[in-house]
Amino acid sequence: MKIAIIGQGYVGLTISAFAGEYFEVVGFDNNRRIVDQLNSGISHIEGVESSTLQKWIKAGRYSATVSGPALADADLVVIAVPTPLTKNRQPDLTFIEAACKTIGENVKKSVLVINESTSFPGTLRNYIKPAIEKYSNNLVEHMYAISPERVDPGRSDFNQKNTPRLYAGLTPEASKLTREFYSQFCDQLVEVSSPEVAEAAKLFENTFRQVNIALVNEFAQIAHALGISVYETLDAADTKPYGFMKFTPSAGVGGHCIPVDPTYLAAVAEEHGAPATFIRRANEVNLDMSKYVVDRVQADNGGSLQGKSVLVVGVAYKPNVADVRETAAELVIEHLRARGAVVSWHDEMVISWNGEKSSPLSGADIALVVTKHDDVKDRDILASAQYVFDTTGKVAGAKGL
Repeated sequence: MKIAIIGQGYVGLTISAFAGEYFEVVGFDNNRRIVDQLNSGISHIEGVESSTLQKWIKAGRYSATVSGPALADADLVVIAVPTPLTKNRQPDLTFIEAACKTIGENVKKSVLVINESTSFPGTLRNYIKPAIEKYSNNLVEHMYAISPERVDPGRSDFNQKNTPRLYAGLTPEASKLTREFYSQFCDQLVEVSSPEVAEAAKLFENTFRQVNIALVNEFAQIAHALGISVYETLDAADTKPYGFMKFTPSAGVGGHCIPVDPTYLAAVAEEHGAPATFIRRANEVNLDMSKYVVDRVQADNGGSLQGKSVLVVGVAYKPNVADVRETAAELVIEHLRARGAVVSWHDEMVISWNGEKSSPLSGADIALVVTKHDDVKDRDILASAQYVFDTTGKVAGAKGL
């Protein structure tokens, strides 16, 4: 059985790595550099070892391609492409559209199409299926299912195998075939009544996190105004054995899910005349947190950042990964530069980003910690500048939220 997986990023490549144990996998991606790298057995994704790719390549069970016709003999197609936001922070289905075009124009026999890309309820039924039919001129009748990804880059405790997987098909046969596919490499499969339920569940999972992060970010500002420690207060609240889940404040939220998924949910809610004020407000609070952080740093440094050298420590969106998608560090740097600061950044995992390279962890007037990787020592951060502000709550001895 040949599986075509469209998109070889954080989601698509991890599926390829697990599915390669049981199936022949061809990974499609528009990026020639990534495809050439993958065919050389080099992984560009945390959590997918190059040795695993090399093993499947040697066994003839994995190859990558930029050629749509290479998908023609696939028996099952998985869509695993990004669903980002536009510059105006609206849902962007450009990559989904491109995937549908690739499938419609190249897959000429009936197959099961599974969407793993996160999107609003109704995407599979009302967007993907019609789009593929349009590009195939209705010459092929495919089956369709949804199984939204739940990948968390950098985690070692949960992966494609032991993370429960939601799924639903547009037909009972599509649901059955979806279960048969994922059951080869997933321990727990949870069938829901419709694709819309699965799509909505994925969005709500991350909206829950977005809202609670916004709440604790707002509480950090309240605690500071009251002159008490937000961290001690949260630890105290966390002693309650029920009815409380601890979140910690930060400079904002980043990554491929939390800053994005709630906007997809809000957009579809408003399209159907339902309120999404709570979700929209949570987005605003988290986006504004970068400004609040810079305000605090400026107030502590004589009310002006003009001409001061500021080193942002950690630009990845979370600890111990090199992923910079939607990172809060980007907004922090924008605010710092808008106030005349001379900004550089240090991140040994990212190395190069936005046309700039990681700077040494030393020699600044101000160090502002946005993300702290485990390998970065407190003493080195504290020695890097005369004033250190830590948004993570992990650097003992620094100023903080």
